[in-house]
Amino acid sequence: MPVLSVIVPFHNVGKYLGPCLDSLAAQRLRDFEAICVDDGSRDGGAAVVEARAAADGRIRLIRQENLGVGQARNAGVRQASGRYLAFVDGDDTVPPAGFQRLVASLESTGSDLACGNVMRLHRNLLIPSWAHKEAFAEPAERTHITRHRLLIRDRMLWNKVYRRSFWDGLGLSFPDRMYEDQPVAMAAHVGANAVDVLHKVVYHWRQRDEPGSSITQRRLEPDNLRDRLLSVLETAALLDAGAPRLRPEFDRDTMEIDMGVAVEAIARLGAAAGDDLVDLCVRYLDGVPRAVLRDLPFAHRLLVHLLHQRRLDELASTFAQVRDGRLQPRISSAGMLRKRWYGRHPALPGRLSEVSQELGLTARLVELEWRDGVLCGAGRAGMGRFDVGELGPMRVSVWLEERRTGDRLPLSEESASPVWDSVEVPDGGCVPEHGFPFRFAFDPAALSRGRLARLGHWDLRVRLKGPGLRLEGRVRGDRRLPPVVPPPRRRAGVWLVPVLGFRGAWGLRLRKAAALVGECRMDGGDLVITGELADPGDGEPVVRLVRRSDGEEMYFPVTLAGRDFRARVPLAGIDESVGEESWWEVVIDQGQAIRTLVRARDLPPADVTGRNFLVDRSDDGCLLLLER
Repeated sequence: MPVLSVIVPFHNVGKYLGPCLDSLAAQRLRDFEAICVDDGSRDGGAAVVEARAAADGRIRLIRQENLGVGQARNAGVRQASGRYLAFVDGDDTVPPAGFQRLVASLESTGSDLACGNVMRLHRNLLIPSWAHKEAFAEPAERTHITRHRLLIRDRMLWNKVYRRSFWDGLGLSFPDRMYEDQPVAMAAHVGANAVDVLHKVVYHWRQRDEPGSSITQRRLEPDNLRDRLLSVLETAALLDAGAPRLRPEFDRDTMEIDMGVAVEAIARLGAAAGDDLVDLCVRYLDGVPRAVLRDLPFAHRLLVHLLHQRRLDELASTFAQVRDGRLQPRISSAGMLRKRWYGRHPALPGRLSEVSQELGLTARLVELEWRDGVLCGAGRAGMGRFDVGELGPMRVSVWLEERRTGDRLPLSEESASPVWDSVEVPDGGCVPEHGFPFRFAFDPAALSRGRLARLGHWDLRVRLKGPGLRLEGRVRGDRRLPPVVPPPRRRAGVWLVPVLGFRGAWGLRLRKAAALVGECRMDGGDLVITGELADPGDGEPVVRLVRRSDGEEMYFPVTLAGRDFRARVPLAGIDESVGEESWWEVVIDQGQAIRTLVRARDLPPADVTGRNFLVDRSDDGCLLLLER
């Protein structure tokens, strides 16, 4: 009898099965069996398993018609003989210590199940899974979902090991539909006497590239949505019966994720959605408390309310408004001593309209440039996608604040009335925006010698102040939209670098520079970089590209002529983007990294063999290459 039985259902994932099974063969826990269940594959996946099984007696294959992943898992469980059970999807992988960690925890504590942290696997890049990050931030032994409530998000099956006697005692099995793992995973959490939570990563969840290749990528299809809603309803009923205090947390999570999908799908499908899908949505929403609805962002709250009321034509038109940035509900207030704020929309009743906790400052720049040695800017401050016309004039203050010390440099303070403007959006087109205009001017002479010597990072901040309202925050922007980041200027040997950070916040960085980039230009498919080194040294420097997401590095030669350098980066040869975008920082390597400072005014976009690159500055003025 093996210690662990691993059930691996698969259907048309042949290109991923090899890495999956290789990851199982490499487990530090050697005493296991892998039961691979072919759910009617047509792509040769069974041959991959047979080849691995011939070389490793722990791997075996069973076959069935295409009955679905739930029935495949049930078939695997019936064949399993281990003291513990685990499940792995055929397109995912398990890190070498994954099962060893989970089984060792159960052996030590006697808990019914152990669960661990997860990374998303995209091509060869691993990134934290947002669904698991908070729940697995800290380890815990012999806990329970009623005490560790963030486990309500741990609805997947495969980052766990279950004690087989516990599994059989609960009579767990999988329903015959998609999203079959959620009710089973939640039933195990609720039914367990004790659960171990591991902070360390035990599973790699693949994000597949092919469009429509996974259940989640087909989430807007009617059959997919129907199965999702049935699993939501089954899980809700399970919690009502066994852990009613968890229902609010479940509802908040479900309203954000599953109802977000339902709103989009039914808004897009229209009449093709069918009454049965709407009935399932309404059946779930009938049991959601008003307090949970009020916690939703206003736009999503409105859409969910329209769905709940079966006002499908209004749902479709309002969804289009939200998608295009055209939903602009009017803000108004009530109360004297403690004002409360409401977003007004004719379709939303007053009891669901409060937005007091949702209001936050949004501020962007529309201009930023050096004029006669002074950095001059203009922008607009508002409250997101709300119409602020009823608020009247407000005081708008702008300042620079040093991040480390909190030192402030006031730039402007004035009264402003809200105005409408048409604002560009990154993907093209314009949307209306209501906000309070502001202007400011920063004179470098305001920086004393002490401030210059600190070489600090100063954030650009704005405050809106009016009767019963005070909001402040950083000024943010998008690299794809104006204004262009101005070049650096020097004062008393220190470079003043206007910056737009990786997370979109504007500021000013004070720094020294051992390498200046004077020009960036495209020559065919190559990015040509020229500049000057403060000290060329005795070695042979190279240009080093460092990808921020995973530290991947690429090197390119540098030609020196005295202190002047020149480098050529063939963009077609750079590793392809992983995910939606890849950020590469460009440094000069002389045995140690020298962060460049970009003085060039024109930073060219580049299209090379179907790939789109943007040359930019990082949050300290270093040369940056971004691929989207």
